[in-house]
Amino acid sequence: MRRLTAKFIVVLLLALLLTGCQTEPKNEYSKYSESFFDTFDTLVNVVAYTKSEQEFNAYFQEIHARFQELHKMYDIYNDYEGINNIKTINDNAGIKPVKVDREIIDLILFAKEWYKRTDGQTNIAMGSVLRIWHEYREQGLYDPPNAKLPPMEDLLDAAKHTDIDKVIVDEENSTVYLADKRMSLDVGAVAKGYAVETVAKEVMAQGLESGIINAGGNIRVIGKPLDGIRERWGIGIQNPDKSIISNNDDNLLDTVFVNNASVVSSGDYQRYYIVDGKLVHHLIDPKTLMPGEYYSAVTIVTEDSGLADLLSTAVFLMPYEQGRALVDSLDGVEAVWVMHDGKTEATDGMKKIMKSNGATGAK
Repeated sequence: MRRLTAKFIVVLLLALLLTGCQTEPKNEYSKYSESFFDTFDTLVNVVAYTKSEQEFNAYFQEIHARFQELHKMYDIYNDYEGINNIKTINDNAGIKPVKVDREIIDLILFAKEWYKRTDGQTNIAMGSVLRIWHEYREQGLYDPPNAKLPPMEDLLDAAKHTDIDKVIVDEENSTVYLADKRMSLDVGAVAKGYAVETVAKEVMAQGLESGIINAGGNIRVIGKPLDGIRERWGIGIQNPDKSIISNNDDNLLDTVFVNNASVVSSGDYQRYYIVDGKLVHHLIDPKTLMPGEYYSAVTIVTEDSGLADLLSTAVFLMPYEQGRALVDSLDGVEAVWVMHDGKTEATDGMKKIMKSNGATGAK
């Protein structure tokens, strides 16, 4: 899915997780790793401890196949034979309801619920606005000397067509209808994380006990590492001021140790272009219609990867006091904020799992 990747910010701390298979002495489980790069415009890496390579391959094939299916469903740019997807819904805005699979219904209902709970900071009905930003960013990347900001009058006109209440979901008939012909959906703030969570739950139900699905930094941890050594997975949080090409410790802001959880970040250093010497990133505030300017990055830790994905964007676009109040009001959600001067703020629960505060993955 073009440009759906927004959050490559969180990286795996342990490079060993990316090095194929390894058998631990006196341990019935072996570690295997494999990747694919044909969904959601991002590299998806799967790591798991299983009893055989054959078992790992079966899980990996299932994960890959499901990612391909969900990629097509949530795509806003391309048509696929025999599939009504998000693009199909957009193409029929103001025309007719579109019958879609349950995975699309559930995603939209999830996004509508959290739109209300986050005071509108993540709005999947902002497609008309985000399309304008996308076009200007693409042009700015193609022709940097002539990079420009979109005219505010164009953004304000597009913003008239972002009323999420006009996204009509009929669960009984499994249809979605956009009641404004100029409206379009953009699920980039939630689709990848939602897909990760969907697939993780499915393979867990099939018996996978230990693993990690890392979709371009949307990380979902399953169980604990079955290497006989560690009790928790160590997940590195990218330093916004460092390159993300390498997994070196120098590029990490910190490390969190988790089991059965998701770690997702949003930041201003991915998907950006430069206008008059200023970095212009892709995370657009629905209220100002401009890129959020409160932080360099926000990282969310919670069990559900779809929620972590959505909240990382929502909290990134909120002033600290508002975002902190939201996170503190949610059970099982922790966060760390990286300010532009490099200082950080973290919830009490987050501090307890951070390496900088003494947490480890050891037994």
